[in-house]
Amino acid sequence: MMRKMMLITLLCMLSGTAQAHEVWVERDGAGAARIYLGEPADPLPAGGDPEFEKLKAPTVLGQEKPTFTRRAGFLEAAVPSGDVRVWDDNVFAPWGAEGSKEGVVYYARAGRTEARTLLPLEIAPVVPNSNRFALLRDGKPVANTKVTIISPDKWSRSVLTGAQGDFEVPVREQGRYLLTAAVKDEGQAGQPVGTMHRITTTTFTSN
Repeated sequence: MMRKMMLITLLCMLSGTAQAHEVWVERDGAGAARIYLGEPADPLPAGGDPEFEKLKAPTVLGQEKPTFTRRAGFLEAAVPSGDVRVWDDNVFAPWGAEGSKEGVVYYARAGRTEARTLLPLEIAPVVPNSNRFALLRDGKPVANTKVTIISPDKWSRSVLTGAQGDFEVPVREQGRYLLTAAVKDEGQAGQPVGTMHRITTTTFTSN
């Protein structure tokens, strides 16, 4: 009985960790992309988030075999100019009991120079370099969904997307902003997991 309770506790902890964590990308100008795993609203621990070691080889759109350099808390990769997009479905292994397993896939973008979307779930500016964004899934707006906005000083607030998946970012200061949203797919018949959490982030800098 005790062993079963411990297993349930561990599964609940994993579920909370996977859903609380996010993957996000930071980039300064035309420099290298920095890919993080952690909790962006909190200060980055020395050496990175305790789960950072699980971030191993995310897919960088437009690059077949990107070269990563593991730094203290992030993966660094040289990328072409323009907005950067990343996704990873191998960070956390599926958790839960057989027949009701859950999984998570992360999508991340840095930059707002393009209004188009390329990821299955993406937060993009309505027009290039705008403070108005839209949450899109497979190119279609996702309405009435919570988006969390984290400012450069770690102040955060949540807003709901409109009918076109749109929302405004209140730019209060110079620096890097992070936007994050999540959707959940349930009852995926014939799939390895019954519930899939999809978490997406976009970062941009305001000068």
